[in-house]
Amino acid sequence: MKTALSRNTEPSHATDSANEISDTEVVMESVWDSDGTIAMVGSMQVHIIIFLTLALFQLQSPIDDEAVVIVSTPPEYEEKIEMIEEIVVSETPQTAIGSDAMAELDMAQASAEVFAEVADIPNPVDLQPTDLGQIMVNRLFNQPVAPQKRLETRKGSTGTGTAGAAGAVDQITFEIMQAAEERPTLVVWLFDQSGSLTRQRSDIRERFNRIYEELGILNDGKAEANAPREEARVLTSIIGFGEKVDLYTEEPTADLSEIQSIVSKIPVDNSGVERVFTAVEAAAKEYKPLRRNIGPRGPKRNVLFVVVTDERGDDGMRLETSIDSCRKLGIPVYVIGVPAPFGQEHTLVKYVDPDPKYDQTPAWAQVDQGPETLLPERLQLSFTGNFEQEPVIDSGFGPYGLTRLCYETGGIYFTVHPSRNVSREVRRNEIEAFTSDMRYFFDPSAMVRYRPDYVSQQDYITAVKNSPLRAALVKAAAIPNVDGIQRPRTRFVKTNEAQLAGDLTKAQQDAAPLEPKLLQMALTLEQGLPGREDETSPRWLAGFDLAYGRVLAQKVRTETYNAVLAQAKRGMPFKDKKNNTWILVPSDEINVGSKWQREADKAREYLTGVIEQHPDTPWALLATKELEAPIGWKWTEEFTAPKPPREPGPGNNNNNPAPNDDQKRMLKRAPKRPIPKL
Repeated sequence: MKTALSRNTEPSHATDSANEISDTEVVMESVWDSDGTIAMVGSMQVHIIIFLTLALFQLQSPIDDEAVVIVSTPPEYEEKIEMIEEIVVSETPQTAIGSDAMAELDMAQASAEVFAEVADIPNPVDLQPTDLGQIMVNRLFNQPVAPQKRLETRKGSTGTGTAGAAGAVDQITFEIMQAAEERPTLVVWLFDQSGSLTRQRSDIRERFNRIYEELGILNDGKAEANAPREEARVLTSIIGFGEKVDLYTEEPTADLSEIQSIVSKIPVDNSGVERVFTAVEAAAKEYKPLRRNIGPRGPKRNVLFVVVTDERGDDGMRLETSIDSCRKLGIPVYVIGVPAPFGQEHTLVKYVDPDPKYDQTPAWAQVDQGPETLLPERLQLSFTGNFEQEPVIDSGFGPYGLTRLCYETGGIYFTVHPSRNVSREVRRNEIEAFTSDMRYFFDPSAMVRYRPDYVSQQDYITAVKNSPLRAALVKAAAIPNVDGIQRPRTRFVKTNEAQLAGDLTKAQQDAAPLEPKLLQMALTLEQGLPGREDETSPRWLAGFDLAYGRVLAQKVRTETYNAVLAQAKRGMPFKDKKNNTWILVPSDEINVGSKWQREADKAREYLTGVIEQHPDTPWALLATKELEAPIGWKWTEEFTAPKPPREPGPGNNNNNPAPNDDQKRMLKRAPKRPIPKL
């Protein structure tokens, strides 16, 4: 009834308004007739007064300095292209980050010495008590509080490569000195407690002498060490993390001997779990009062976190919250870590038992140290020319998660590898203990242009979806590992036609399963060709061109292998009648079809382009290795003499007498322990 009334009164109002307008027009006309000029001036004055009143009214509205403005995604960017069905993004963020580049402050740096799935972390976290105290993270995510003053954080550096942890510590010392010049500073060292870090922790502990010498609190600085804790210019706290997170300094200290003693006594955690992001987040919560207590000259203390680890971390689901915690408090994070393997999650670490009482024979254990990107951007292929797996090479950056943490908080990621050599391949026997088996390293200055995209998972996926080239590369990289032709049979001795045909058919069957996988990769990558001209990132261009060139080369190599075998089955006479053996050798000649010749030419074009446009990079290295193997095949022939019959050996049923020097040959060996979880 109310609605009906409202609707019924609307025309009446409209009529009254029209009448009023009509009356006004009549009055205005009469005024204009009597004195048009006066009317115009008066009207202008009225309008000016109205405009000024409205403007003043807006200026007087209250302004909330802490207001949060939520901006929705512009409609034109919400769904530019159809969802990529082949890309499945887990709700659990992936882990991995880093760089070897020293020349750019806009990036997060990397350096350090030696040396999965994301683990579920129960909440609350049950922490092991220690004699020296502990960090409680039971309510780590409850009641987040913004700082009283917004703190700006400059972007960090993603790639400082060093051959040892000492160089990284020296750079961190400089960072600490700069922070201490501004105001009193707390340095929190977070040590990975895994067994593979035992030697590195020892090296850093010894390096503490140098740190505190330069900071002026050693020797003649003893008075400061004995002064009240609040007055010390630089304080230190020690945290250990593995499966648990432990605080080993109940109160921050300036006593060097105490610091060294604590580090030397950090127990080894053999769980194989590294909850590095949990440790960072817990430390931020523990020392938040030092950053929140803001006086006339700013926060009470500067706080720096220094993480020492040789893996990517098993709690990557806490990457975003750890970044947020540190950014809100203005805490930069420095990581003395390891280089991530180029496009791979795992590497092998050379393990030698740290206790000399046990067998010191090196063993190789798999660890999670990569990749350097959120999602893999490198195809998993082996080289069919020399029939070996791709070499593990330095990505030039650290694992994605830890490097992004440094980048977003204004810290530095140090990639440390004691066997680093940018001038030649590092042989396996040159790899030092507790160091990953990496064969090639690259000049940091050449890798600056190829920094990974250190953005959130959502932003990364959005960028991939909006680029046909990136989407194609990520989809192709997600295809399970393709091993190439595994040592294909290339020698065929002919005793008769049926036997030869059978051997050729068997060789075809061995190679046949590989063809559809390579075809799938090629078709997937072809979807990215339309977006190639629009791509501006050197990293994505290098990755796509390398992938497309390699897939085409291996596709032609596999399909022409099948074709030449089929050719031989149709019958091939030997040029020299005494020969009885066909040998298939790699060749750049392709005489079984023009289609394959065109694909081979295109493969060489893309691979050569990678070498020329991206020199001294991992992409150029892999392109060079791919081109070392010819793409086609050709037949050669020779004679194979029949094997003589095998003659039986001497009698006694192989009961040879035992050697007389058994005791000499049975050397006493140290007991061998199984490799702990690293």
